[in-house]
Amino acid sequence: MALLRCFLLLCGVADVTRSLSITSPDHMIEKAKGETAYLPCKFTQGPEDQGPLDIEWLLSPADNQKVDQVIILYSGDKIYDDYYPDLKGRVHFTSSDLKAGDASINVTNLQLSDIGTYQCKVKKAPGVGNKKIQLKVLVKPSGTRCYVDGSEEIGNDFKLKCEPKEGSLPLNYEWQKMTNSQKLPTALISEMTSSVITVKNATTDYSGTYKCTVSNRVGSDQCVLRLDVVPPSNRAGTIAGAIIGTLLALMLICVIIFCCHKKRREEKYEKEVHHDIREDVPPPKSRTSTARSYIGSNHSSLGSMSPSNMEGYSKTQYNQVPSEDFERAPQSPTLPPAKFKYTYKTDGITVV
Repeated sequence: MALLRCFLLLCGVADVTRSLSITSPDHMIEKAKGETAYLPCKFTQGPEDQGPLDIEWLLSPADNQKVDQVIILYSGDKIYDDYYPDLKGRVHFTSSDLKAGDASINVTNLQLSDIGTYQCKVKKAPGVGNKKIQLKVLVKPSGTRCYVDGSEEIGNDFKLKCEPKEGSLPLNYEWQKMTNSQKLPTALISEMTSSVITVKNATTDYSGTYKCTVSNRVGSDQCVLRLDVVPPSNRAGTIAGAIIGTLLALMLICVIIFCCHKKRREEKYEKEVHHDIREDVPPPKSRTSTARSYIGSNHSSLGSMSPSNMEGYSKTQYNQVPSEDFERAPQSPTLPPAKFKYTYKTDGITVV
């Protein structure tokens, strides 16, 4: 082989032998977050490259404080892809036969942490080659919100705003009036490519439906706004109504509190009066004892009567005992009839 090369050189024939080289060019790739990035790395081998094939992908993070990280490796006919925890399970070789000259990889579900410079190294002794690819991960505009900042009244100044929740810079804005576009005031035309449209001395010509489109290099998003410019409202009446309504609400609350307090006081008073009656008033005497006391007193009176007083004594005195007491007296054992003893003298003889 060496003699052939020397002969060709002496004869002025170009050297057709080549060593290992990577044919994919250096370039930059931009992808959106969540998408898949294809990083090409195709190579050719020379007849002298007879050693074992080794392929290594390195990542130099955008943060210069971090050292280069091995993300995937092919050596000894085996693939090792668990070197870098942040990319574990998300980086793969695209070819099933790496010896055929394709060491390209896919990085799936891109994240902002994947931003950096990726380097492909291919070694097949004595040949060695490497190539660098810069990867940028951008965020598509999303969650875009359109709204009016100010009062939508004739003669007022207000702003139409278009704000995406997220999105990588630079962002481009485009406003479009969907209805009555022929009545679009000239003052707005120059601001239709801004995130904010300033409206001064508003008129009804501004009313209509507006659409805002925000975009960057990897995607776009939209929002719609309905603008209605109306005559000025009676602010004095509105304020007065609000004040009156507030006062009425406060009065109602005070009335409710007063009624509740009054009801509680009445209930407390009734309980106290009922308690005082139960403690201060002694229990009533039984009707039976009342009747007996009455009869006993009459017995004493009869016992002390003389024959002269007997004539004036009448049965009606017994009737003075309240019949109600006898009628309502509870059942009690029958008392033996009372015996009365009278002593008097007549013609010198004592009669019992």
